[in-house]
Amino acid sequence: MSDTLPAPFSPELLDRAYSELQTLHDWLRWAVSRMHQGGVYFGHGTDNAWDEAAVMLSHVLYLPPLRDEKLFSVRLTLDEKQQFVALLEQRITQRIPAAYLTQQAYFCDLPFYVDERVLIPRSPIGELIKQQFQGLLPAGSSPAQILDLCTGSGCIAIACAVAFPEAQVDAVDISEDALAVCELNIAEHQLQERVYPILSDGFSALAGQQYDLIVTNPPYVDAEDMADLPDEYRHEPELGLASGIDGLALTRQILRDAAAHLTEQGILVCEVGNSMVELQYRYPDVPFRWLEFSAGGLGVFALSKAQLVACQHLFEES
Repeated sequence: MSDTLPAPFSPELLDRAYSELQTLHDWLRWAVSRMHQGGVYFGHGTDNAWDEAAVMLSHVLYLPPLRDEKLFSVRLTLDEKQQFVALLEQRITQRIPAAYLTQQAYFCDLPFYVDERVLIPRSPIGELIKQQFQGLLPAGSSPAQILDLCTGSGCIAIACAVAFPEAQVDAVDISEDALAVCELNIAEHQLQERVYPILSDGFSALAGQQYDLIVTNPPYVDAEDMADLPDEYRHEPELGLASGIDGLALTRQILRDAAAHLTEQGILVCEVGNSMVELQYRYPDVPFRWLEFSAGGLGVFALSKAQLVACQHLFEES
């Protein structure tokens, strides 16, 4: 007997699958096996094969996220099975993240349109937004002006606008393509009167503007990690990932310029991911407040305007 496994999508295997697999649960289990066999990488909103398969299957069936086990006994039509297999095959053979295949991702429990012009939303900052940045903002205050720098799909800006219904939010990005996606999401959430997309290289187009809260998830992948990224990340715009040799090219600019754009009690919240080690090495005297997340995630710091001003000489030197 041969030890060679059948190809994940051979005609023989698919014929058997279409014939033998009937329920939603059947197809989820089958997809998990195919993805494990195919060696895909998870990291774009899910961290396991079951959740990844559920994302694609709920899209095919026009269902909300599959959290109700009562749905698992639902039977699929042949057309639905074939649509699901087509998505799964692209996911495995082309290494396309599920969110790009479905053109939808959830962030802070809100749906967002995404395509390969923007990164797929997955920042741990979402947990802070849900908590309305509790413990970071001045007690009893609510930010009136918020900046989402490097907004991409607009997910952070829009989630902030939902969390703070009285706030005005500027959604800034250097990419016209990204802002086009951001505008789609602003319109979808009917926030055109409170969330404003702005084309800007960092703070360059924001002269004189100040904010009570600046939230930013800038590019922070260093050159070494960029070379080693799994194939799934090659579908994302490099502009949204790479940030120089050390991963801090844009973060250094943000640290240098942020104080001028914060109100007196303003706060900067910035994600740097794995580059937090390099950041701490380069700025050992900066009192970064590294935030913890119950749902996992690291590399997000907070600094007040006063702290940024006190360390301005360090940022200017770099």
